[in-house]
Amino acid sequence: QITHVTAYHFEDFRTIHYVNTDGSDLTMEKMDLAGSVTPQASRNGVTQFQAVTNGSSNDFGVIRIIGRRLEDACRLTVELLEAPRVKAGKYTVIVDPILGGTFAHEAFGHMSEADEYHNNSRMREIFTLGRRFGSDKLGIYDTGLDIGTRGFLRYDDEGVAAEKTWLIRDGILVGRLHSRESAARFGEHPTGNARCLNYRYPPICRMRNTCIAPGTATFDDLIHDIKLGVYAVDSHGGTGGEMFSFDAGYGIMIRNGRLAERVRDVQLSGNLFTTLQTIDGIGVDFTIVDDAGGCGKGAQFPLETTCSSPHLRIRGITVGGA
Repeated sequence: QITHVTAYHFEDFRTIHYVNTDGSDLTMEKMDLAGSVTPQASRNGVTQFQAVTNGSSNDFGVIRIIGRRLEDACRLTVELLEAPRVKAGKYTVIVDPILGGTFAHEAFGHMSEADEYHNNSRMREIFTLGRRFGSDKLGIYDTGLDIGTRGFLRYDDEGVAAEKTWLIRDGILVGRLHSRESAARFGEHPTGNARCLNYRYPPICRMRNTCIAPGTATFDDLIHDIKLGVYAVDSHGGTGGEMFSFDAGYGIMIRNGRLAERVRDVQLSGNLFTTLQTIDGIGVDFTIVDDAGGCGKGAQFPLETTCSSPHLRIRGITVGGA
């Protein structure tokens, strides 16, 4: 019953030479590869799809194992044709590491790129260091140091060494992502986040691997006291910023602390700052998520990035559906 399949693969290898007037003289080798297979099924006006995807900066093996996951994805795609649409409303929602990573990247990561708001007085006021954004459980950081991820880099495209940059720690805003220019405007230090597609473009503030730090809760801890909720699994994309909207791959209803029936057309939406305050459970199961997608900004698309997260529990988030 699979009616359509899209397969996608690319490999890119570059040797980059960088010289600047501060005396930096660097030669860097960089590989990026990614692939995906997306089966699609349609019946009676209902269409569903599931993407099987992976990527790396040093290991072709991640592409070879896609085939092992494809049969499960095909079966799930067909089964979702019979699943009901989720009933719209406000729920306590558990998001899986894929969707949690998407939230970290799209909703919060882009707003942490300092060149986005150095001339915006309202956003500078909102993103005041030391301001509380969530509970003591919440930590968000961006790093270029995770070897093998698509967001890995030893130096950015301004010759600044990569680092792990904390953005929120214990619920408090403690940092932002900088190029040399934005760091000078804010009186802060460059973080190694100046990136460009190639030498034809200027380096601008871009993410690397944007992560929600692990907590201490098991999945059972997160779900056991939920009378009625939704477990949102996988990501089909969305839009970020102060007001965000994300499509999950599918959902599973939570009833009396247990997983129940599958549902489709699960869309999560809300206000970034309100949602950060209502994350009240963070899993111990931190997962690095690399896929075949790419990040776009300032006409530079697609730039390889990674986003990572454990399971998260969010109270009172709006779920769109039937």
